[in-house]
Amino acid sequence: MAEGIDLTGTTADRAAEELREGIVTGALPPGTPLREVTLAAELGVSRNTLREALRLLTMEGLVSQRLHKGAVVNTMSAERIQDIYLVRRTLELRAVEESGAATPAALAAIDGAVRAEERAEQTGNWREVGTASLRFHCAIVATLGSPMLDSMFRGVTAQQRLAFAVVAEERRIQQPWVSRDREICDLIHAGYRAAAGRALREYLDDSERVVLGLVGEDANATVDAISKEA
Repeated sequence: MAEGIDLTGTTADRAAEELREGIVTGALPPGTPLREVTLAAELGVSRNTLREALRLLTMEGLVSQRLHKGAVVNTMSAERIQDIYLVRRTLELRAVEESGAATPAALAAIDGAVRAEERAEQTGNWREVGTASLRFHCAIVATLGSPMLDSMFRGVTAQQRLAFAVVAEERRIQQPWVSRDREICDLIHAGYRAAAGRALREYLDDSERVVLGLVGEDANATVDAISKEA
């Protein structure tokens, strides 16, 4: 299901990371049933191990356990979305402030994620655009050099992907942000940290407004309004 994952920790941790990656890439959208027998065979783990992995994802807010119905991938509420953006502002803006101390490899990862996003845009692969954009924001947080924060933020980005899934036509939710990710990336690389922080804060404010609109009746109008502003 996933490629390039650091397969460390317990077997349950690894199974949870495989499922989390499936959510980040959009392969497991909200409402997907997570059937124990099928998933245990696919991941090569026991059903007990899979149950522990699902318990971990439930604690992260990615999975719901329903009595007599099993586990399903969660749908994000407005309250959860607001919490996601609180965490994103706290970590991403702090990372930009401290990006002057980032390693060359960490800065290269930021640019590499945006390049992947731009390549996917050129081919019209909008699901991959969304995945690359999430990896871009993970790369920003990774400049802080904290494996603990990186692990936590992967769960946050998985929740973000679930919030995006409300719009059926993925181009509508992904296209407005590609050029803005590039702008933030270039400002960070140029050392203009204050300008990068301002651009990122505006980005997150606009993104939160769009995603909150997705849980209401005016989802498409909200996306269109942000597209015209960008």
